[in-house]
Amino acid sequence: MQIATTNATLDGRGKSITTFVVYEASQRLNAMLDGETLEIVTDDFEPFSADIAAWCEATGHRLVESASSSEGMRFLVEKRAQKAKTKKLAMVISADGLEELLSPLGFALAAALENIEVHLFFQGPAVHVLAHGFRPRLRGWSRPFSRFAAAGMTKAGHIPAQAKLEQLRSLGARLYVCGPSMEHFKVSKEQLLFDNLPIVEYLTFMRVMERADIQLYL
Repeated sequence: MQIATTNATLDGRGKSITTFVVYEASQRLNAMLDGETLEIVTDDFEPFSADIAAWCEATGHRLVESASSSEGMRFLVEKRAQKAKTKKLAMVISADGLEELLSPLGFALAAALENIEVHLFFQGPAVHVLAHGFRPRLRGWSRPFSRFAAAGMTKAGHIPAQAKLEQLRSLGARLYVCGPSMEHFKVSKEQLLFDNLPIVEYLTFMRVMERADIQLYL
């Protein structure tokens, strides 16, 4: 099937993480006018079909066409006015391992891309994620192979945790850090990656959670 004329093209081939491709697509669309169309080219990887359709439905963009070809999968997305944020996600993140961070940050990014208001509370070892220079590592015997595992994840589209936090903040996500955890794990206020992060405890974030439509503890 022939894809209609487009105003811009995003080549996402070589990536298997849908949030990586959709984040790049959202940035391209932000620079376009309503009614203009973005062509997204990906590898022939089944999750893209469902995830790009879900993202368009959640945000209000129109999925005009989708098709497979010898070059992979192609999606034509027409920019539409963004739907207002009506839902809120509150998530508690407690781990700082390379693999343990994938799901919480992935779900948070997916929510933000679907125009959900995102609030993240970092406690326990996870306060390390907010410190300058932090590099998450694998657990146990595989720890020495962390650098190789991280390189493979980045190649697929799982960018480093702190880069993912930058993406989340660019999408309006709010981050909170647990004060006692900072003290216990020796992370000072001066080491924090971002300025003016709310340093709080459970009672403050409980108020956020009770107003949220979705609560996750990971």
